[in-house]
Amino acid sequence: MSNIKTRPFDMANYLNSEEEIAEYLRQVLEDNGPAELAGALGDIARARGMTQLARDTGLSRESLYKSLSGERAPSSDTLFKVIHAMGFKLSLEPMTNA
Repeated sequence: MSNIKTRPFDMANYLNSEEEIAEYLRQVLEDNGPAELAGALGDIARARGMTQLARDTGLSRESLYKSLSGERAPSSDTLFKVIHAMGFKLSLEPMTNA
């Protein structure tokens, strides 16, 4: 029997381009709630670098890790600061009836 070493899945390892990041966010926004959005933003922050995001938002790294863990929904203020600092904008469109 061989010893196979595995690591937990981390989405941050698979976000290699702005297009992949944007598509990931689109999917999360369509299918999930605020805590999941925060977790996805955390994945993106880890992929890009949490230290730079902390500088850009004026929030501490510790606060960002906690807010973007996906375990709870952070304040809307934090979400908007992070989204803006990452260079994204939110847009809304009517839901279509399937």
